[in-house]
Amino acid sequence: MSGIPYLEDVLPEDVVVITLKEAAQRMGVPITRIEQMVRDRDLIAFKRKRVPVVPEVFVEDEGRVLKGLPATITLLRDGGYTEEEIVRWLFTDDDTLPGSPIAALHGNRGKEVTRRAQAMAM
Repeated sequence: MSGIPYLEDVLPEDVVVITLKEAAQRMGVPITRIEQMVRDRDLIAFKRKRVPVVPEVFVEDEGRVLKGLPATITLLRDGGYTEEEIVRWLFTDDDTLPGSPIAALHGNRGKEVTRRAQAMAM
């Protein structure tokens, strides 16, 4: 099996993160499933203080990956964005949304995030 691609931590320290084990527990799946999602690039993980983590907001309360997140990641990656750029974009405030794209995904405004990601990927 290939190694798990972890990014460098590009987010501010105040962004709450959870370990891959905690993500697996919340989702009710084995940790190997979370690791496979990272390998498949459906989920982006990074190391914070040498511990593999994902932003807590990537996992919904219902125990699944945030709706629209994998599609947004794929859309931007196919448009030439690096995973670091994708993560930064997701957490950067945009006055026209308002808020960040990740907040918009949580606020049930996924279609607007998709439109913006499509425009950026062109």
